[in-house]
Amino acid sequence: MEPIDALTEIAALLERERASRYRSKAFRAAAAAIAGLDRDELSDAASLRRRAGIGDSTFAVIQQALAGAVPDYLAQLRARYAPARSALRALLRGDLHCHSDWSDGTTPIADMVTAARALGHEYLALTDHSPRLRVANGLSAERLREQLGVVAGLSGDGFTLLSGIEVDILDDGALDQDDSLLGELDVVVASAHSKLRMDATAMTRRLVAAASHPRVDVLGHVTGRLIAGERGTRPPSTFDARAVFDACAAHGVAVEINARPEREDPPDELIAVALEAGCLFAIDSDAHAPGQLGLLDEGAARAERAGVPPERIVTTWPLDRLRAWTARAR
Repeated sequence: MEPIDALTEIAALLERERASRYRSKAFRAAAAAIAGLDRDELSDAASLRRRAGIGDSTFAVIQQALAGAVPDYLAQLRARYAPARSALRALLRGDLHCHSDWSDGTTPIADMVTAARALGHEYLALTDHSPRLRVANGLSAERLREQLGVVAGLSGDGFTLLSGIEVDILDDGALDQDDSLLGELDVVVASAHSKLRMDATAMTRRLVAAASHPRVDVLGHVTGRLIAGERGTRPPSTFDARAVFDACAAHGVAVEINARPEREDPPDELIAVALEAGCLFAIDSDAHAPGQLGLLDEGAARAERAGVPPERIVTTWPLDRLRAWTARAR
């Protein structure tokens, strides 16, 4: 295989495993360092060793790929990771929740687009964080307006990059961004990131207010729970799920099935409540790196096991139907 392909695939698999971002970035940096080099230049070991961005591990990968072998490290990662399988996965056309290095993602927007295209996505919504989430470098109104100009230039050839935001739900249910600016976006995902342990009555009121807001399209990782991973675990928020999902159904807001394995949010029992309430759903990766866009495999498998009908999953819809939904009267 080509060395640059091996380095890129290793980076993607490390991202998908949610390994340290520094490990995956090292392999992406090495791929960038050898871009444009021919095989003679790659075979000059002494020169390659001196090139910025090439370390011991990435040098070994390049050498093994040049020799015509699947690099050992890549083979190990392939054996360690087996994506979930489902019939539903083939029906997904896109993803409405991902992040770039404009907030707390690891790579430029263009890299997320390249990865989405490689997966066969027809569309991807870029949903970087809003200003209150300072730890995630949330976007001010000025920075978000600047980002819109970048997003506008990254569609074409059957793929559309949708403008969007993951807007923080404030304590009283209001949204953490200018309302007029939210109205300019293609997709608005609303999520709670703070005070997740507030009283159940207050949390219910908070989430119902967000689900009832005329700018919201998707209610993101609704319980906020973490069940594994380097950030540790976190219990789900407590609230009246039926009241929240009734509000989603009444306003045509999709309940996100967050595909990240450390979240699996909502839990299966709440997916059942949302189904009974008549909700729409969005299977989203919540990707913070290109390799994590493939986590849709996990979300699709969960949704299939939970019996979610494909026609109620907005990310199975073609772009024109999706746009009609986001432009709906609220």
